[in-house]
Amino acid sequence: MKNIRWGIIGCGNVTELKSGPAFQKVSGSELVAVMRRNATLASDYAQRHGVSRWYADASELINDAEVNAVYIATPPDTHALYAIQTMKAGRPVYVEKPMARTYAECEEMIRVSEETGQPLYVAYYRRTLPGFLKVKELIEGGEIGRVLTVNMRLHKAFGERDRFPEKQSWHVKPHISGAGHFYDLASHQFDYLDFLFGPVTDVKGEARNISGFYEAEDTVSAVFAFENGVTGTGSWSFVVDKGAEEDVIEITGTEGKIVLSCFDKKPVTLIKGAEVISMEFQNPENISYFLVEQVTRALQGTAECVSTMYSAARTSWVMEEIVKGYYANKNK
Repeated sequence: MKNIRWGIIGCGNVTELKSGPAFQKVSGSELVAVMRRNATLASDYAQRHGVSRWYADASELINDAEVNAVYIATPPDTHALYAIQTMKAGRPVYVEKPMARTYAECEEMIRVSEETGQPLYVAYYRRTLPGFLKVKELIEGGEIGRVLTVNMRLHKAFGERDRFPEKQSWHVKPHISGAGHFYDLASHQFDYLDFLFGPVTDVKGEARNISGFYEAEDTVSAVFAFENGVTGTGSWSFVVDKGAEEDVIEITGTEGKIVLSCFDKKPVTLIKGAEVISMEFQNPENISYFLVEQVTRALQGTAECVSTMYSAARTSWVMEEIVKGYYANKNK
């Protein structure tokens, strides 16, 4: 492909600034069609973003002759459905994270990609952001010696919407999202650790619903180990007091430690003995820009993409292993 002509299925909030404009800004890429089930909202999005065509039916966008690649930005319950439909129609896919609701759905998406020969990429854009790349460089350069362990904590106050069933978003509805906020946010963390250390080969977790606000888990803990021998622990809660919020990943080695956040815009900190080095980084206005650029180049055959269906499926497997006991007990 010389020019990648994108169609977006699901032009909601995530596409307004994080991703959508990037498809217009990357050279050799253009956004030619968008789809949303609400025709009024689809038309409004197209008008505001200078997109020539809009649809209220996904199959019409997928079969638009002008579209030769599709970005799927719907909630996870339709990721597999639309990705498979798109690949069977002979078009490559770039899908939002998490890759799907379940690991089984991920496996089916991979099977169809391999069967049709159509590429499938997943929107784990932290693999392309400057601060996260710097951490990888520090580790691979031996700045903290041999990595021993990683610990991450993500504790967030409950959202007001979470208190009221009629206001709750799809993020806390397992039949749509696969689980709760854990799947939406921890997926970024585990994918990034996969980028640093390779696959997780052993994982155990505990998930609970403490608040009773919704069906999904709201508090999670896990222990895990990577193929390369690094071990890790994690703690997540989405119902803490505002003053107890925390977003930290600590990577400890034999000669130092790296501290970073996954979501907060905090500097990367390198600690070696008494020396503390703080490094700040600037992200692009459209935070998915570098990954959209990489996917575009991969489709043009001039580069490889670091966020693949295989790595994304591994992340889905890890998260499913952590919460599976909670859902097994709920479904008894």
